[in-house]
Amino acid sequence: MKAAELFVRCLENEGVEYIFGVPGEENLDLMEALEGADIRFITCRHEQGAAFMADVYGRLTGRAGVCLATLGPGATNLVTGVADANLDHAPLVAIAGQADSNRLHKESHQVLDLQRIFAPLCKHSFRVLTRFVIPEVVRKAFKLAQTEKTGACFIELPENIAKLEVEDRPLRASQPVPPEPPEVQIERAAALLSAARHPIVLAGNGVIRGGACRELAEFAERLHIPVANTFMAKGAIPFRHPSALGSVGLQATDYVNVGFHKADVIVCVGYDLVEYHPHLWHPTRDRTIIHVDATPAEVDAHYPVAVGVVGDLRKALPRLAERTRPHQGEHLRVLRHMLIEEMNQHARDTDWPVKPQKLIWDLRTAMDLQDIAICDVGAHKMWMARMFRAEHPNTCLISNGFASMGIAVPGAVAAKLVHPDRRVVAVTGDGGFLMNSQEIETATRLGLAFVILVWNDGGYGLIDWKQRSQFGHASHVKFGNPDFVRYIESFGGRGYRVERTEELLPILREALDQDCVTVVDCPVDYSENLKLTEKLGSLVSPL
Repeated sequence: MKAAELFVRCLENEGVEYIFGVPGEENLDLMEALEGADIRFITCRHEQGAAFMADVYGRLTGRAGVCLATLGPGATNLVTGVADANLDHAPLVAIAGQADSNRLHKESHQVLDLQRIFAPLCKHSFRVLTRFVIPEVVRKAFKLAQTEKTGACFIELPENIAKLEVEDRPLRASQPVPPEPPEVQIERAAALLSAARHPIVLAGNGVIRGGACRELAEFAERLHIPVANTFMAKGAIPFRHPSALGSVGLQATDYVNVGFHKADVIVCVGYDLVEYHPHLWHPTRDRTIIHVDATPAEVDAHYPVAVGVVGDLRKALPRLAERTRPHQGEHLRVLRHMLIEEMNQHARDTDWPVKPQKLIWDLRTAMDLQDIAICDVGAHKMWMARMFRAEHPNTCLISNGFASMGIAVPGAVAAKLVHPDRRVVAVTGDGGFLMNSQEIETATRLGLAFVILVWNDGGYGLIDWKQRSQFGHASHVKFGNPDFVRYIESFGGRGYRVERTEELLPILREALDQDCVTVVDCPVDYSENLKLTEKLGSLVSPL
């Protein structure tokens, strides 16, 4: 068989369901080998969209999403999505064709050193220079991508290597078992936590990746310790849980931050520094930090770990709870009540344009608790992170490590493929929407149905917010938009334009019931951004 066929058999051996990509001349043999394979190739309209689809597939399944491109510009178009997956710790394997290996030592048409380009963006970057290493390379790429902390790997396959004859077979696919947390560290952490007066938990995305959400909720319930989650850990503890404080990460003095100011012991569970830098929540460097994660802590001056409990979170949390004295847990309940009160006060708001708080209230009302929101990056992300109530893990996905715009629409494609029985909403600004809106055609061709909720302010709202906060004015952030209703209709979808606030909820409900891709174009009042900044800036601890 050809080396390309062996490569595809190795992918099948890893359980690959989908490959998202764009075919090209230098990956023709791989494309041919996929004919008849037990893998579905999803032809995308841009390689960045393909990478984002693989990214979100990895987040939702815990298995490496796979994207494919040709050499040169095809491969470089993958870069943003691959970097996003790696910094957000989503398992992903990117594959690119390459020119004949006899051309790689010199200047040649479309040739770039892809292995070196992707090396700083990935956990590992491979170049296949002999057909005999294919089983090892593929197995290692998937093993690394899927081992904590999960991330991206890249494989470059020159076209002449892909054509060679070879007799070999895939290696057995297996993943390392998370280590047992050391008993001595459990005991040390329990002693510190038992002696704490005002402990708080900071839950990161590693809780979701580690499948430890139930254990975290039971830990908080047993010990009566409040839990704040990062943007990427929404749903790691249900918002309805009495210990849940909501999301932290606005880089402002939000209610939850007041809890960190009060805390003497901070238990960081599955926390990644890329999610919310510790200098923002631990500027004083004087709190006791307990690090509970699958891997040792990153070195940071604002993250001085007193005790590290490294191992399987599903085992570490129950064992730590068993050895820790429960707390009263009442001192931070007032913060939770204040946030809930703020969420509820906009339920019947009729101001126009629609306030962000009302947009989120109606979206949450229209969606079932197991439905999935894929949140793009922009001002709306800050509001979604703060006010969208998530009761289950991976029901509100936010890119906040690399934080790349353009993820929502291709991410919704992947989410619908993974969970065809759930309704999916791509929550996006008008800026992020048009960055990868071409993938609406991909969704339509695949027969997928989901809603694209566009927060329309005619500009880059988050940058406008930052500029006004820092300089008192905005510049170079406004742009024009096409008619989004006619735009989605040109793809064969259905469009809605919200013209009164009272129309929003019924439109969302109707859109969610459609059997095609729909766009809900909703003008948003981002004057609320500065009001929030002013409010949080003057927030005084109620404790």
